[in-house]
Amino acid sequence: MDLLTRLTHVLPHRALSGLARRVAYSKHPAVRRWLIDNVTRRFGVDLSEALEPDPAAYESFNAFFTRALRPGVRTPDPDPRALLMPADGRISQCGPVWGGRIFQAKGFDFTTAELLGDAQAAAAFDGGNFATVYLSPKDYHRVHMPWTGRLRETVHVPGRLFSVGPAAVRSVPRLFARNERLVCHFDCDFGPMAVVMVGALLVSGVETVWSGIEIPQYGRKATSKDYRRQHIELPRFAEMARFNYGSTVIVLLPQGVAALAERLGPEVDVRLGERLATRL
Repeated sequence: MDLLTRLTHVLPHRALSGLARRVAYSKHPAVRRWLIDNVTRRFGVDLSEALEPDPAAYESFNAFFTRALRPGVRTPDPDPRALLMPADGRISQCGPVWGGRIFQAKGFDFTTAELLGDAQAAAAFDGGNFATVYLSPKDYHRVHMPWTGRLRETVHVPGRLFSVGPAAVRSVPRLFARNERLVCHFDCDFGPMAVVMVGALLVSGVETVWSGIEIPQYGRKATSKDYRRQHIELPRFAEMARFNYGSTVIVLLPQGVAALAERLGPEVDVRLGERLATRL
């Protein structure tokens, strides 16, 4: 276990994330400039893809971090049977959901019921597929729809805020089922689909296109919101949410719906809009 991962077991997660949020939203010119320049250099951010390529044009670090891309920089797989990658990043793990369990790393897994905070909802994905995508600080931080779906419910599950970097994934048991997260349930033409936005250390928020800021609204128990009467339908490839710092998104699909793309596996780099899976 590396030093940062050891420290995250004892650090005041929410206090640090709250401080990070205040700094990220600061419009102080020196703070904003230092953060943007540091992240751009350290992580090799490609600003040529951004709708606004001038780093000095962003009013805050958060505005820079959640920047939009130029039209056409990412395009959806043209095959109408293709379910789409929801974000830029790197595959942490992907594969089948066996016995209600999702593989995290060698020696570690967790249950779908833990992740979703709902055993009944989890049962719909047993025998199906999952894909866990890690977004690093250099990546585009907006998450898009893998498939057209009508929003049924969101569940905000409070929890810890461990780092979700590769070292933490390999050493923190049940990491994604312990971190604070927003579970988004959609009804699609093939049945249910879940897209889980997992928070992380120094993540200063998760926002959705239908409700705005969802995290941080820290609580001590899971809170659900029923959207069935609002008839919110988001098309394939449409933006659905964004992270205000690097984190992880997990997609869950039911059994018999799709086959994961053959090239996908641990540590494979991926881009928004490429093929995640193919409808059967």
